[in-house]
Amino acid sequence: MDPLEPLVKALHSEGRLRVWSLVITVFGDLVQYRGGVITTGQLGEILGRVGVEPGTLRTALSRLARDGWVESERDGRISRYRLTPEGVAEFAPATSRIYAAPQREPVKRWAVTVRLGPNGSPEIRLLPSEAKDDGSDLRIDGTLSGMSPAYRAALLPDDRRAALGALARDLANLQVVPKDPLDAAAARMLLIHRWRRIVLRWPDIAPELMPDDAPLTDPRADVAAAYRRLSPKAERWLGLDWGSETAHRAAMGRFGGLDL
Repeated sequence: MDPLEPLVKALHSEGRLRVWSLVITVFGDLVQYRGGVITTGQLGEILGRVGVEPGTLRTALSRLARDGWVESERDGRISRYRLTPEGVAEFAPATSRIYAAPQREPVKRWAVTVRLGPNGSPEIRLLPSEAKDDGSDLRIDGTLSGMSPAYRAALLPDDRRAALGALARDLANLQVVPKDPLDAAAARMLLIHRWRRIVLRWPDIAPELMPDDAPLTDPRADVAAAYRRLSPKAERWLGLDWGSETAHRAAMGRFGGLDL
């Protein structure tokens, strides 16, 4: 059985595939810390493994170049792509969010923050005190003495619950690491592609606040664990020995350090 079949089927069953977005995921997960350059052959190999046709990839690359995200250079018959300086600048904040470390200790102190929207309507959030404040207009720090099931449920609306359910199914299909390095690299790419779409749309929910029936209690920790399992084999696809100092330096900033 194809070890990627459930993941690939899920990828293509969620409406029209945005291949340009998948290319951005490849750059973030496999390219940027390797010098930032990838050939069209390498892109075609990993995206072809998940069912992307060569013509569709060419169209996506043309769009990304037109929109100022990527630039290309030719060396004989080989084309190489890299993010533009503008693309790198846009990329950095998202990368920090995607690969942030999981929560390591139970939360003891909390912050209630209020941020006023354009029309003056308040957006209220409850988050760990040590979490970075993103420019709130009001903040109260203290301990949490109670929370109703209704409040917990409100933190996980239907669309977010569905996204976490899809992530949970992917994680269940990634318990066994594929034997082939290309398969492992493609699996890691698909994992991060789904995680990226979740984490850039919604802020993290502390595990203590998750509803009891949530698909995942601590999705960031679960993604980090799967990433650790996949990485040694995945890194070999582009020829990086996971036991090398270079590989560990590259990994240290991801999910708090992959060798921890």
